[in-house]
Amino acid sequence: MKVKFTLGILVAGILGGAQGFAETKLLRFPDISNDLVVFCHGGDLWKVSTEGGHAVRLTAHPGQELFPKFSPDGKWIAFTGQYDGDEQVYVMPTAGGVPKQLTYYPAAGPLPPRWGYDHQVYGWTPDGEKVLFRSLRDADGGKTLTALYTVSVEGGLPSMLPMPTSGAGDFSPDGKKILYSPLFRDFRTWKRYQGGWAQDLYVFDLECLQATAIDNSVRTERDPMWIGDDLYFASDRGDRLNLYRYDWESKTSEALTHHQEWDVRWPSSDGESRIVFEIDGVLAIYDIASKTETRLSITVPNDGLAMRPSRYPAYDNIEDFSLSPKGSRALFVARGDVFTAPIEKGPTRNLTNSSNAHDKHARWSPDGRKIAFISDLSGEEQIYLIDQSGRGELEALTSCHQVMLSAPEWSPDGSRLAYSDKDGKLFVLSLDNKQVTEIVDAPRGGIYDYTWSACGGHLAFTMRESNGFNRLYLWSVDKQKVEPVTDPLFDVGSPTWDPEGDYLFYLSRREFAPQISSIEWNYAGSHDQQIYALALRKDVKNPFAPESDEVEFADNKSDDGNEGKENEEDIEDVELEDSGKNEDEAKTKEEVAKSYIVIDYDGLSQQSIRVPLSADNIRGLAATKGFLFYKTSGSSFYGRSSNEKPALSVFDLTKRKSETFLEGAGGWALSADGQKILVRMGGSFACYDAKPGAAGKQVVSTSGLMVDRQPKEEWMTIFNEVWRRYRDFFYVENMHGFDWEAIGEQYRPLVKHVAHRSDLNYVIGEMISELNVGHAYIAGGDFEIPDRPKVALPGARFELDLASNKYRIAKILSGHNEETKYRSPLTEIGVNISEGDYILAIDG
Repeated sequence: MKVKFTLGILVAGILGGAQGFAETKLLRFPDISNDLVVFCHGGDLWKVSTEGGHAVRLTAHPGQELFPKFSPDGKWIAFTGQYDGDEQVYVMPTAGGVPKQLTYYPAAGPLPPRWGYDHQVYGWTPDGEKVLFRSLRDADGGKTLTALYTVSVEGGLPSMLPMPTSGAGDFSPDGKKILYSPLFRDFRTWKRYQGGWAQDLYVFDLECLQATAIDNSVRTERDPMWIGDDLYFASDRGDRLNLYRYDWESKTSEALTHHQEWDVRWPSSDGESRIVFEIDGVLAIYDIASKTETRLSITVPNDGLAMRPSRYPAYDNIEDFSLSPKGSRALFVARGDVFTAPIEKGPTRNLTNSSNAHDKHARWSPDGRKIAFISDLSGEEQIYLIDQSGRGELEALTSCHQVMLSAPEWSPDGSRLAYSDKDGKLFVLSLDNKQVTEIVDAPRGGIYDYTWSACGGHLAFTMRESNGFNRLYLWSVDKQKVEPVTDPLFDVGSPTWDPEGDYLFYLSRREFAPQISSIEWNYAGSHDQQIYALALRKDVKNPFAPESDEVEFADNKSDDGNEGKENEEDIEDVELEDSGKNEDEAKTKEEVAKSYIVIDYDGLSQQSIRVPLSADNIRGLAATKGFLFYKTSGSSFYGRSSNEKPALSVFDLTKRKSETFLEGAGGWALSADGQKILVRMGGSFACYDAKPGAAGKQVVSTSGLMVDRQPKEEWMTIFNEVWRRYRDFFYVENMHGFDWEAIGEQYRPLVKHVAHRSDLNYVIGEMISELNVGHAYIAGGDFEIPDRPKVALPGARFELDLASNKYRIAKILSGHNEETKYRSPLTEIGVNISEGDYILAIDG
């Protein structure tokens, strides 16, 4: 036993050592000085020899540390850190130690990745006394307009450089000029861009305040570097970002590198003879004198904190929910897993627990035994079936699809599933033989609102017409035929069947009461949807016929001697007609509806009746026996949401009266038997009796929605889904002429090197940017960042007057003057301020 134990340790040590010496990729934002390179990996800072090898950790903090830059003497590293929740400028010894905070102005953010980070460090002044950084603090034009500042390593107020707007910059060796870009778009994932936001570089004279353009192309020039007497930068004028040197005499630029597969990213120099940059996830050093490039093999002994498997709460990641057939349990989809949770008592069950797949669109079978859902477990989205208890094997129902799918909907008898794909194909899957039937291929977009009749013999759905309106269609199981049932001149949606088989309810835009603009002669349509009932047979009565109070007769005889009340002749005829039939053959109307709904297609489109409700912004519609549930919302404004709260309402078909069921309701779902309704209110869920009054409230706990998270598996799942989404939904099929399959294969190997969610976003962003399309960004994910500080600002800009050793008011923020009666926090406490006034500095 002792020998085996020793051997086991030896083998584990060898394997561990081999893994430890593996090359690490996704090393970002490098800088170089003397014999050291500093870089960011996994949200922390590391340093390594210019020869490569094992890296040494410099920071270990839940927030990110980014953009490290060596001081000119190599003794200090300035960087952007999130130590107190937002981004500030810090400096620390190159040997390591406690970071010193240099800036305190509250950072804007957290910003979308395409806007970068506030207080981004770019370098140092040549004398090593100040740090150069970019800030949004004076960005009156918004998040895209920023300026460069310097701040002393001894502390104090930052000073803005004279350029009104600026992105990256680098000082000349004498500090009298700066090579800079007036625009900042370094994080925009848009390769080979050549529009109005393409970055150009200028030499700005800080003494005479004049800017001179260098050799700019129609594409991007970025990452300015002033090395000795020469100017260096990165440009994609040759399709890929490569290094260039600007020649002062010829006023032309020479390409130094010629990469065709990967871009030269985030180059930075030592100010003398070398440039370090990122390419294909690794770091490389370009030697200016020898014109040679050396790639570094670096191992980062990261503790993999962001990669650790964990038991993770998913209640903040709920993307879909519904109810069991009789409303005893709730069905949730959260963070890519399928759960069931009790309405009141019992355990919460994670049915799929799969970090390596995105499971979604779960639907409970009518008999309550099974749950159907969509999953990309195989690499493409297919339909799967699982037992509601979580026991048993996962069963794949399809394997034929290579495109993203929409939610499966059970027929009430449990024999079929209807579902669609993103191309507009609507399918019916028979569960007895797993046969998939394509019932329609919509030529103008997807089909998403398909629903089965109570008998399971008909499927209703809407399909877009050439005029842009949706039209209501029916498909019959018996006829295997699709037929239109509404006029194409009216836009319809949200079909829902009457459980008793008499009507098909739907929404339609037929009310036009536009709001006129107070600025220009134009209008916007709103509150234009109404609910309609389509009578499925000619003998179906108008449910909203005019009502009239009439006289009742005491002797139950009419004036002509006939017994019975008025209008009972039709009923007597029916009773006589059925009186001679066997009991088994004589079924009531309700029984017929439950077995099979008969539809009179002749003239069906003319049998729609408006439900007596005012037009509104109606979102969603569902019918139960005797009631209609629907949601209304206010009209949104440009820049803000509506002042009107959304509301879930219920309409009583017998009383012809609507009332608010719940104000402020989010999503909602009815049980199959129509007795219960699950409602989302913010981040909480509650189940109610599905009838007016919102009675029987039972709060549904989501605290048990836990996943066994494997970050590495999740990251690959996310990458693959993003790739498929662009394959399936990009606005042109030819993907701008690029081989999207090859691009996916190029970037997919980098995912195994992801050590932090920011790395994954970077890889995906770079992949997307290969398509050369704008406004295609990625954001979000799990970032452990301390809570951002809450601060108040005085409404004025201060500057230090060195002569008096006092701070004075340099500027009262623009837009505030005597006419607007501006009141800053200082004036609120009785302090009268104006530009030029002095105030005492406060220590610390």
